[in-house]
Amino acid sequence: MRAAPSAEFTEAVLDVVATIPAGRVMTYGDVAAVLGSRAARAVGNVMSWYGADVPWWRVIRASGHPAAGHEDRALEHFRAEGTPLVTSDDGYRVNLRLARHSPE
Repeated sequence: MRAAPSAEFTEAVLDVVATIPAGRVMTYGDVAAVLGSRAARAVGNVMSWYGADVPWWRVIRASGHPAAGHEDRALEHFRAEGTPLVTSDDGYRVNLRLARHSPE
């Protein structure tokens, strides 16, 4: 069993996610990189444990797919926000080329 991310890391992840604009996304790795880390899985853990109060659907897998098990709920948010989507053999994915957010 993995240890929970530190309180500081958790807060930093949630702060980054809270700043992602509507219609834009970041991958788990993107969020980690902004924090000077390569810990994409730790970002995923933070999102699964504490992400309900931030726009969780704006953090996606590197493939452009939303978090596993949350595809339908995420799709509602993506459509409401006008997030660029691409249909794929396995449903849909976010068009990262158009929707990727890079904080300054």
